[in-house]
Amino acid sequence: MRPFSILSYTFASSLLAGVLSSCAPTITTYYQLEPVSGDVTTIDGRLVTKAEQNGVGVVASFEREDLEFVTLDVEIKNRTDHPIEVSPADFHFTALGTNQDTLRDPLNTKFAFARTAADPAYEAGRMGLKRKQEQARLKRAKVFNTILMVAAIASDMSSSSTNRSYREYANNRIVHGLAYQGIAVKRAIDYSTFGDRMQRYDYEEYRWRELALKANTLAPGESVRGFVYLPKAVSARYLAINYSLPEQANVPLLFRQELVQQKKTRHR
Repeated sequence: MRPFSILSYTFASSLLAGVLSSCAPTITTYYQLEPVSGDVTTIDGRLVTKAEQNGVGVVASFEREDLEFVTLDVEIKNRTDHPIEVSPADFHFTALGTNQDTLRDPLNTKFAFARTAADPAYEAGRMGLKRKQEQARLKRAKVFNTILMVAAIASDMSSSSTNRSYREYANNRIVHGLAYQGIAVKRAIDYSTFGDRMQRYDYEEYRWRELALKANTLAPGESVRGFVYLPKAVSARYLAINYSLPEQANVPLLFRQELVQQKKTRHR
């Protein structure tokens, strides 16, 4: 079998696999967090915890899982007699196991599994680079698709000009028909992927600029509210979260984490 025929059958097999998988049941998993420390109460059906140290108060609840993060809805209150500097980078967590034992970092087992909340200013600044990388990826895909199409046309013209039996002719038409269809499917997938990712980057930019807790100065008696984005810790059963202001306060928050599974059946 010619190399291009093998490529054609590969396209067809991939298309068939995608059709079959669209009808198969899938297991959707998502993270659920709930506070288990501080003054825990229920507000509008949501568990909320309150903690305070040295006049710095934190009110926090789990908002949702958001792409590669878990999100906390946080309000910081300044009950001191002086201004305080607020930043989401002041939120840190250590991943704990079932017995609230400290887990080891999967990237380096010599250290504890600890992470810092995402910095909205830094993340928002990366959006331009992400878009440029996605545009470059689509450009490379276009070039590759053109090469595939030229190869398909050349193979089709070469094989069509050769005298052969009707069976060989019919097989040749089927093979090249699958090749053209495969290239069309790949092109559609490339553009769909590009559109999905660019839409995701639009959302991410909105998230960092409009929803996330911003770094600012709180005067005495003031408060500020926003979302704090913590990197996912897949293996953690608890997240020991600390809001730290150097030489001022260290407000601890403990959240229990559960991975919930939900079975869904997709239909065409």
